[in-house]
Amino acid sequence: MKKNHAVLATTTLAALALVSACAPAAAPTAQIIRETVEVPVEVTAPPIVITAPPEQVAAEPGRLVVYSGRSESLVGPIIAQFAEATGVQVDVKYGSTAEIAATLLEEGANSPADVFFAQDPGGLGAVANAGLFAPLPEETLSLVPTGYRSPAGLWVGVSGRARVVVYNTEALAPADLPADVWDFTDPMWAGRIGWAPTNGSFQAMVTAMRVAWGEEKTREWLTAMQANAPKVFEGNTNIVEAVGAGEVEIGFVNHYYLYRFLKEQGEGFAARNYFLPGGGPGSLVMAAGAGQLETSANPDNAQRFIAFLLSTVAQQYFASQTYEYPLVEGVAVERGLPALAELNRLDVDMAALDDLAGTTRLLQETGVLP
Repeated sequence: MKKNHAVLATTTLAALALVSACAPAAAPTAQIIRETVEVPVEVTAPPIVITAPPEQVAAEPGRLVVYSGRSESLVGPIIAQFAEATGVQVDVKYGSTAEIAATLLEEGANSPADVFFAQDPGGLGAVANAGLFAPLPEETLSLVPTGYRSPAGLWVGVSGRARVVVYNTEALAPADLPADVWDFTDPMWAGRIGWAPTNGSFQAMVTAMRVAWGEEKTREWLTAMQANAPKVFEGNTNIVEAVGAGEVEIGFVNHYYLYRFLKEQGEGFAARNYFLPGGGPGSLVMAAGAGQLETSANPDNAQRFIAFLLSTVAQQYFASQTYEYPLVEGVAVERGLPALAELNRLDVDMAALDDLAGTTRLLQETGVLP
């Protein structure tokens, strides 16, 4: 699937009104330092491992260094729009959220990063727990419901991403699917499931299981799922494609991947989302979010950027271009997507999903990860 580099044409005035203070006169740029992540909309793009420390970017007025755990295909256009609206030169380092978080922990106070833009709260929590984030202004935090931001005000959610079961419409109907993710441990599902254990969102769901169910029940679920021989994929895009082709009948993914296939292939694409109604970990809604580094050399621009991500302009971009849930009131979701308030989602604080290391250990102990 092709990257969407379209930038909404109507947004410059609104963005300038929100973040115009101190904008430099220099022409804006959005320079990529290094890209190292599975690209969700590129089926053929392999993951790349970070092998060298990031370039050191000199601090100067009008610049911003963003470390992005979200792929360029998803957030590159809105970052470029910020640069265009403000004149700030934005340098972006792309990688998976886990890789970028690990890099920040290694760099510590020497990191050139101003902002960490993460795909899930686990990576944000790991960086926050290391004391690397600066508190965000209350006027920024208050734009988002309390469950989607750091209790200490160290990071804020930007968009919502629901876990769903994507199913093949030629093999199954919603009535054939259970209410809770636990029920897929039934042997009747053997050989019919696709999952992506290395994917950050899958691991966030397992972390939510550990919080909601406890360690032993989560271990039991993983062991039983392994016995059902799920087919392993690199990421969500691959799973949705395989479900649509009938290679597997169901898969555990984030909700928005399906909408890209429907946009490109039409309503005849043989897959649909099923939002598990049971309210358990399979009904998790995660927040992608951002925080400002304590050692930021450009703190004003960092705060302006995070505020921009919560502007109506950016929230509408996430709703209409990446098919995610806006977290700021007054922005409509994509047509056909159930409202966030209608979902029987798992009631869990995003900040409680920060133990990625514990989840990785459990996945390795159960043989889900090598």
